[in-house]
Amino acid sequence: MRRKVSLFIATIVCSSGIAIAADTSAIWKANCASCHGKDGSGATMMGKKLNVKDYRDPRVQAIFSDAEAERAIKEGVKTNGKETMKPFGGKLSDTDIKALVAYIRSFKK
Repeated sequence: MRRKVSLFIATIVCSSGIAIAADTSAIWKANCASCHGKDGSGATMMGKKLNVKDYRDPRVQAIFSDAEAERAIKEGVKTNGKETMKPFGGKLSDTDIKALVAYIRSFKK
C-alpha cells in the first residue's frame, strides 16, 4: 500500500514539474521570445536593435545574478532613461518570474 501511495505522489510531483516547464515555455514565447528569441540568442529584429545579450553564452549568464534577472523581469529595464524592456511584475506571479529565470539559465551551452 505504501508503495502505491508513494508511486502516486511521485507521479503527481513529476507531472506538475512538466506542467510548470510547459507553462514557462509558453510564458517565454508569449512575452520574451520576440526580443530574446525562442532560443535565448537575441537574434531577432528587435533583439538586434536593442543589443540584447545571447543567453546561450555562459559568459553572459555569469554577469547577472538570479536576483538581478528577477528584478529586471519584474520592474523592467531602462537604458539611458529609456525603457528597453517593459515590466512584467503586474502580469506575472513571483513563481512565474522565478521559473523564467530558471528557463533563461537553461539556455546556457
